[in-house]
Amino acid sequence: MTTHTEPLFLDAGDAALVIEFGDGIDANINARVLALDAAVLAAGIVGVVETVPTYRSLMVQVDPLTFDYDAFVTRAKALIAGLDVKGINGKRWRVPVVYGGEFGIDLDDVAERHKMTRNEVISRHADAIYRVYMIGFMPGYTYLGGLDPKIMTPRRLDPRAMTPAGSVSIGGIQALIAGCAMPSGWHLLGRSPAITFLATREPATLFAPGDELVFEPVDASRWDGLAKRAAAGELIAEIIPA
Repeated sequence: MTTHTEPLFLDAGDAALVIEFGDGIDANINARVLALDAAVLAAGIVGVVETVPTYRSLMVQVDPLTFDYDAFVTRAKALIAGLDVKGINGKRWRVPVVYGGEFGIDLDDVAERHKMTRNEVISRHADAIYRVYMIGFMPGYTYLGGLDPKIMTPRRLDPRAMTPAGSVSIGGIQALIAGCAMPSGWHLLGRSPAITFLATREPATLFAPGDELVFEPVDASRWDGLAKRAAAGELIAEIIPA
């Protein structure tokens, strides 16, 4: 993993550029990305249409007819020099998850791969504190860092054509909550009844980059009741003290 001494400014077509801080999954790099994201938005720079924070970089989408590239780079470098990452702290959420069975059809395979019991895999997965690094790929697709390396598992060789919304899965050293039904090559350990993406809600995504998540294992017998409460608009995921 490399942290760039000076951020790289990379062209991304004629309507975007990328400011890259490094090339790995790292909380400090991500905190700088999020701090710059907030600073650029607060600056109200002419021609900036939207910003997209990722693990290690910030994409800035622009209107090429009004955007001054050189002036923006000068302004962005000044903003970067004055970044305060101490204030980039999100919420901490407790998220219920039903592990295994029909809710986590890969749990037994992951346990067998690592020569663990299913309860050991659940414990290692649920004992971690995860950082939300980015939201992307699909609506509400929540990329998480913080997975216990002892259950790190390469992605599946045969991706599934469809997996359910709320799937809690792992792929490599990353973890994930899926905001909607989607194809996936990740390993499904469980599913949460919490609705993490809802287009009619403001904001539509429940979690934000910089937030933290802890998973709470719940029995399958509670699924229907929790799912009904979530469908009625209740936030099944709870904000807890950090």
